[in-house]
Amino acid sequence: MGSSMRQQVESFILELQNDIVSAFEKLDPTSPPFHRDSWVRPQGGSGHSCVFPPPSSYSDPGSTANSILEKAGINISIVHGNLPPAAIKQMRADHTSMPLPDHPGGLPFFAAGISLVVHPRNPHAPTVHANYRYFEITAPGDAPQQEILAWWFGGGSDLTPSYLYPADAAHFHTTIKRACEEHSPVLYPAFKTWCDEYFYIPHRGEARGIGGIFFDDLNSGPHARLPPDATRPADPASIFALMQTLGRAFLPSYLPILSARHSNPSTPEERRWQLLRRGRYVEFNLIYDRGTKFGLATPGARIESILMSLPETARWEYCSDLGDSAQGTPEAELVDALKNPRDWAE
Repeated sequence: MGSSMRQQVESFILELQNDIVSAFEKLDPTSPPFHRDSWVRPQGGSGHSCVFPPPSSYSDPGSTANSILEKAGINISIVHGNLPPAAIKQMRADHTSMPLPDHPGGLPFFAAGISLVVHPRNPHAPTVHANYRYFEITAPGDAPQQEILAWWFGGGSDLTPSYLYPADAAHFHTTIKRACEEHSPVLYPAFKTWCDEYFYIPHRGEARGIGGIFFDDLNSGPHARLPPDATRPADPASIFALMQTLGRAFLPSYLPILSARHSNPSTPEERRWQLLRRGRYVEFNLIYDRGTKFGLATPGARIESILMSLPETARWEYCSDLGDSAQGTPEAELVDALKNPRDWAE
């Protein structure tokens, strides 16, 4: 008998986490390695967090003063337990394209995924985020093989620069587009549009970054974001294969950009702008991000892992004029791209 989807996803995200962490450590061999932290969720499940800088660096700031990365987390979690009614209500609001069962006492769930955020030190090197996950809701009861009431895959990857380099944007998007096209031509256009819409900051009237892909609720049923007659992955094995392709496309999409930009000359004024943009990142993640809200509503949530996406340093200024469109500056060029999403892929 082959391994279950739960086991397959768990094995894959463990492998992918190790590959990504190893690649970042190889890129910056003189900096301390990532701190590796395994944890157990009392309500069921466990996780493995790989974070930079390691806690020891806070008492020895010189050890990371010249590091390529300023803050990063590459985390996986494999958790299970009972989803309370409040979390089911939040999930139902977030997953409108897929009917979800209800139960007054909550419902058993299983979730496994990898989530990463990387904030480089250099203002010319963009922040990146990626997340790939699998979710099951099962029928209440003590049966060894619980009936699966709902299952789906979700994920995506997106780029958040402080300074816009069109060639970098094109490389990132094209790499992801080609990965999607290995499975269906309808995926990238739909997921790219969804990403532009999802990572939008309404109170600022701009996107968090220059996008990538975002998807959720991908299962065997009809999907509101995809053409009903389209040929696309629609069973657990084929959607998992898509998840694997996209997860493995992360390093080719991002590492060449980081390698090219981490040593760019920069000024204090560019650092100031970088910290202002990170403030926008914080605003989105704490106010709008579904994963943050769902995580905080889940019993036994590991707050350290949920909030690992936040940068180590951010800045807010009262009525800052940096990025004003009338100035014709590199900062204004970025803001224009954030307010007017573009088709970057070749």
